[in-house]
Amino acid sequence: MLNNLTMKRFLTILLIAVYSGSSAKQISVTDSCIITCNDSMKAEAAPATPAPSPKIQLNKFANSYVKSYIKENGKGLEKIKQQSKPGFKTIESIFIKYDIPVELKYLAVVESKMNNKATSAVGAKGYWQFMPSTAVLYGLKVKGKVDERTHQYKSTVAAAKYLRSLYDDLGDWLLVVAAYNSGPGYVYKAIKQSGSRDFWRLQSFLPKETRNHVKRFISIHYFFEGEGSEATATKAEWSKYQKDLVSFASVKTEITEPVRTTVVSNEQK
Repeated sequence: MLNNLTMKRFLTILLIAVYSGSSAKQISVTDSCIITCNDSMKAEAAPATPAPSPKIQLNKFANSYVKSYIKENGKGLEKIKQQSKPGFKTIESIFIKYDIPVELKYLAVVESKMNNKATSAVGAKGYWQFMPSTAVLYGLKVKGKVDERTHQYKSTVAAAKYLRSLYDDLGDWLLVVAAYNSGPGYVYKAIKQSGSRDFWRLQSFLPKETRNHVKRFISIHYFFEGEGSEATATKAEWSKYQKDLVSFASVKTEITEPVRTTVVSNEQK
């Protein structure tokens, strides 16, 4: 039988063998509790540091804006972060039903700072800053003393319908965020003028407020999440990320494939 010290050493070598990705090996366990390995096993004893998993990179055109925005607005965003957890849960549950990335919830922070009473100078109101005509179009009641734009659940359902409709037309979530601010007409005009459906290529053809609106959304997303997501990526960036993720998973599976190991004691010899 192997004593405790021998067993610990054996398990160490076994783990090294498993993660080295090598073929089946024999490990000799002697009566004096010394485990010896052949030269190839010794060479493989220190596995390479695993590569980090792929991440959606912050686009270079947004880098300086995001850093400046977070630096200037960090305290206010932290306050919203502490107070908005119940509201975010409601938004997430609705967005999931409409197959919308849950990270689009941060658009409500951009629009109203999660304040259902927020009202703009042009008459937009509520969490999602709907204009009366758009609110009615997506099923909200706006008449007299009744204004469902201030009702979080109902207004979020309306926002989900609108966002889903925009995505079905544009096929890119950054363009959806832009269209939510300016209206889809400006986005289609920018697509035509630039000859591109990539936000970073067509942004100069959009109103300045809309360009900054998208960058504010990305900034707030990074403040809350610490990284990007489908909601902050162009269609091309998201496609590349998915391919990188598949490649990473494939390589990781090969590296961690189990190894058959045979233990041979002196008695068996």
